[in-house]
Amino acid sequence: MMKKTEISRKEFIKMSGLGFTGMAFASGLLGSAGAFAGTAAGSSGESYLLKNVRLETGFVYEEGEVVHTKTELFCIEIKDGKIKSISANKPEAADAIDANGWLMLPAFRDMHIHLDKTFYGGPWQATRKGQGGVKGMIALEQQILPEMLKTSTYRAEKLVELLQSKGSNFARSHVNIEPTSKLQSLNHLLKALDNKKDSFGAELVAFPQHGVFYTDSVPWLKEAAKMDIDFIGGLDPYTIDGAIEKTIDFTVQLALDNKKGIDIHLHESGESGLKTVEYLIKKVNENPALQHKTFLSHCFVLGRIDKVKQEQVAEQLAAAGIGIVSTIPFGGLIMPIPVLYKYNVNVMTGNDSIIDHWSTFGSGSVLEKAHTMAQLYGYSTEFLLSRSLKLATGNILPLDDKGAQQWPKAGDAANLVLIDASCSAEAVARISPVRSLINKGKIVY
Repeated sequence: MMKKTEISRKEFIKMSGLGFTGMAFASGLLGSAGAFAGTAAGSSGESYLLKNVRLETGFVYEEGEVVHTKTELFCIEIKDGKIKSISANKPEAADAIDANGWLMLPAFRDMHIHLDKTFYGGPWQATRKGQGGVKGMIALEQQILPEMLKTSTYRAEKLVELLQSKGSNFARSHVNIEPTSKLQSLNHLLKALDNKKDSFGAELVAFPQHGVFYTDSVPWLKEAAKMDIDFIGGLDPYTIDGAIEKTIDFTVQLALDNKKGIDIHLHESGESGLKTVEYLIKKVNENPALQHKTFLSHCFVLGRIDKVKQEQVAEQLAAAGIGIVSTIPFGGLIMPIPVLYKYNVNVMTGNDSIIDHWSTFGSGSVLEKAHTMAQLYGYSTEFLLSRSLKLATGNILPLDDKGAQQWPKAGDAANLVLIDASCSAEAVARISPVRSLINKGKIVY
């Protein structure tokens, strides 16, 4: 188990190796910064200075190919939750927090996770499998959810701390809305997120894990849609509910009526999967308010159709403003992520299930997801590795494709992560360790 993130300054000095003396930490500036301590210290209204911060400044080319990433050390002033200034490094500055030459990157974003149901934070348990596919797992969930709900707030907080330790300050979490837990999963998660509101941000998807109509989740979804959620979710409308159009129509209308987005789990990889994608594209095109607010999670059917059809669907998804949230599966199913990028489809990733009855293997790291993607598609050059980082950061990169610095800039939100790496390419290739996470100017890990 990881340690609680709220540690004392003395403990942090000892653990971090920042090399500060007690006198340096006694300064008022370091006190307001919380001295890299936990979420209890420092507020976004106060200011502090970081020195020896490594930033990417450009590419080095040989014969037209990017062979290296240039970096320099800077001072970063943070005030009121934003980056106030970026200036020449002052290594001798006694009133600054030493960032040890660590690489500063945009904070990571986990865009598909289930914070509301996890074994993490409790005794070790491996995956449990219900008989009979997804419907078998639904039956298993109906049995175990009442017990899981007893500790779900605490475990959600522990899971948030894991994500923070891996560099994420934000998540899109799907949360069960169904007749077994009713609104309990949502209320418990809202409490956990409120407890973490100063150090972590989230958006929520009302997720009918047991089907919209397969179990009567309709009244509960309607209630949840009025609450503090951002998206209406869904699950394999043909396999679970036996009707693509009926389920999608309900989901679309509920989203429109409540001014929410849509994020649907789609595991179906055959004809029904493709028909679901095509019908959703049609509905979004008919309702432009849903463009750039609609997502398909997993969408495994894209990995099963031929190359020509992949290109056609990718172009249609991009035109409709529908994003794909992929957990980067491997083995027998490789998703056409390069094709999606080619047509500028918004591609995001997340850890999905972390140590629960669906999956045993989640690490909490979206940097690891970027690494896996780079491996799968042969993105092994300095340039392509550096581009792969955008999967972890929500499409923000320090350098643009020409090597011009585009992040950070004065005025940007101070959402950043310090990594023990020389550049983005190395961070992705080696899944380099996260040394600190700053959320809206607060040093939270």
